[in-house]
Amino acid sequence: MLDDKIAPMLAYAARPFDSPRHLFEIKWDGARCLLFVKDGKLRLQNRRLDDITYRYPEMASLPRKLKARNAILDGELVVLSQGRSVFAKLQQREQITDPLKIRLLSRRLPAAYVAFDLLYLNDREYLRVPLMERKRLLESIMGESPYLVESRFILEKGRAFFKEAVAQGLEGIMAKALDSPYLIGVRSRHWLKIKPRGQAECYIVGYREGRGARQGLVGSLGVATREAGTWRYRGRVGTGFSEADLAALTPRLQRLKTEAPVVPLTAPVKGMVWVRPELRCRVSFHEETARGHFRAPVFEGMLE
Repeated sequence: MLDDKIAPMLAYAARPFDSPRHLFEIKWDGARCLLFVKDGKLRLQNRRLDDITYRYPEMASLPRKLKARNAILDGELVVLSQGRSVFAKLQQREQITDPLKIRLLSRRLPAAYVAFDLLYLNDREYLRVPLMERKRLLESIMGESPYLVESRFILEKGRAFFKEAVAQGLEGIMAKALDSPYLIGVRSRHWLKIKPRGQAECYIVGYREGRGARQGLVGSLGVATREAGTWRYRGRVGTGFSEADLAALTPRLQRLKTEAPVVPLTAPVKGMVWVRPELRCRVSFHEETARGHFRAPVFEGMLE
């Protein structure tokens, strides 16, 4: 296992909640990374399964700082500024391949490894061991180093923790079931990522016809915003509707059909029935994609 390429466990998105069955920790704004220690040697592997050890020479001492013969840790590579991870600074490290520039940046923008899970320790696999036991083992092997940080957590009070994280300008928090196993390469609801959601007032510019339980109704909406007189297509919204919403929206949108979209598109949109932009709705979302579409959008209601 120490020599394998291992895909990390992934999380689903969620909203803030309290729970006695979960722990809550900071969602660090960095690059996901598995850390391998074997025979005193270090290997760092990113989410794409690439070996990125060469990019972070400042991490070379970590095998001596961990109280372990061999181990696999899961965590996040970050560049910290005043206690916060700054992704833009880490990106500068991620883009460089020249050895001299790597050494210079390792001094100017040193990275730290924030460890939050333990998969393997001293010739034993811990994937099926409950998370809280893995956390205790991780704590027991952590040594002191400016390049090695243990991710701290709280229990139960997820809403208050999320509110404080947002107030401090952090990316969000993670919620993890106390008894969860580590599922290699699996996106699991044992782990939940909770990030601040933006909101936008949107025009409905199209819809896709529903299938299955939504046969004969609207299945999803194409939405756009209008800023300084300019239209911007924001993608499709397919969740958050009640049955009453769909029943009310379908005939209204059918009466607004038009032949072509009113908004400029950066790529073709298949299966969309375009409509005149006379109806508005509120949409929440996690963030914007590079194309300006909303990521994980949710319909929040109509604006009359």
